[in-house]
Amino acid sequence: MSPPFSVCVYCGSREGSDSRYAEAAVATGQWIGSRGGQLVYGGGRNGLMGMVANATVAAGGRVVGIIPRALVDREMANEACTELLVVETMHERKRLMAERSDAFLAMPGGIGTFEELFEVWTWRQLGYHDKPIGLLNVAGYYDPLLAFLRTGVQAQFMGDWLMDLLSVDSEPAPLLRTLVESAGMSAAPRLDGL
Repeated sequence: MSPPFSVCVYCGSREGSDSRYAEAAVATGQWIGSRGGQLVYGGGRNGLMGMVANATVAAGGRVVGIIPRALVDREMANEACTELLVVETMHERKRLMAERSDAFLAMPGGIGTFEELFEVWTWRQLGYHDKPIGLLNVAGYYDPLLAFLRTGVQAQFMGDWLMDLLSVDSEPAPLLRTLVESAGMSAAPRLDGL
């Protein structure tokens, strides 16, 4: 049976300096898994990536990890994935992640996370997809970025409507609910008590 929804999560391969990042990663995985959902992510076992994946599996969800062979060779792959796809390039990885997902969520992370967020956001702007995109602003991590983006709007390099394509929240549950509902999927908790 296919999962009721599939969320692609972009996040750091490190834990970061604030314990709230890790707490949000675990809460994100628990939310997805407890609703029988599917996590699609980069397939790593380290940092927030590993935490969200392991929490999804522990809560009963499916996890699709998509990882380039070069990272598998460096022993960074998470063997706990329900399905682990090994690809040759980063471009193939990102394409498959986008294809396998109903919605996208960016959590705290580094330049890889930023790049993935901006790519799917640009694709949405250009009409390549109409899937919802969320930014999980844990502990104000993305406050400076959001301020800079507003500067881009004020300088007329971006329209206000672009900001409307991005749902922002500081808590995982309401943001995930918004994304899944915007994608037209069901996010009701499973009836087995999880």
